[in-house]
Amino acid sequence: MTNETFNILVLSWKPYLEITILWFLIYHILHFFEGTRAIQVLRGIFILIFFFLIAQVFNLEVINTLLNRLFTISVIAALIIFHPEIRQGLARLGQRNLFSAALKEEELDSILKELSKATDNMCKSKVGALIAIENKDSLSNYIENGVHIDASLTSELIETVFTPNSLLHDGGLIIKNGRIAAAGCIFPLTQDQDLNRIFGTRHRAALGLSEETDAIVIVVSEERQDVSLVHQSGFYRDLSKEELFSKIKEFIKFPGQEQKK
Repeated sequence: MTNETFNILVLSWKPYLEITILWFLIYHILHFFEGTRAIQVLRGIFILIFFFLIAQVFNLEVINTLLNRLFTISVIAALIIFHPEIRQGLARLGQRNLFSAALKEEELDSILKELSKATDNMCKSKVGALIAIENKDSLSNYIENGVHIDASLTSELIETVFTPNSLLHDGGLIIKNGRIAAAGCIFPLTQDQDLNRIFGTRHRAALGLSEETDAIVIVVSEERQDVSLVHQSGFYRDLSKEELFSKIKEFIKFPGQEQKK
């Protein structure tokens, strides 16, 4: 193959390569901000980019000038307005750890039965709790700010941690690789101002953690005596012991297995 032929082939494939790269970047940027209010703005920006490209092709000078100035202002405005969303998105980068990597499904079932039993008992006893299960995104930063336990997961131990007036009662408990990694952990509170005012600090912390990671967060409310589950900003309220077990299994990602819908 001559150099000229090679150059022709490269030039013919270049547009397709550029389109593929752009598609890949746009997809991951949208996925990066999925679940935040910035996603709607990003979609609007991509529509403006589309019109900008059309204006470039047809040499529409007035539209080009207007869009150039608009983009300059919008970048600065987006950085200021969507600072919390950008922070939440960046917090997800590089946080990959498979919860069930060392667990067989039978072992996981046994652990989740203990967890469901504990939440059901605490609900009936009017004891509040906040429990996060590490999924693929690492919760190491939150484990570090709590009290390290590293113990086998049992319903008795979970209920002991959340005993009223205990030192660890008000913090969050983190489960990692099927074990209780830490308790008394501090989770970020959601910035969502539209969250119903009937929800307290535990629910806001659960939603805040779910905005920054893919953790599965369980909240037991002593006031309403119900159990809620939060996952990637999705809120599931008033779950029975069986429903909680089923929901957690639905959201946990197994090696080589697609996440269930």
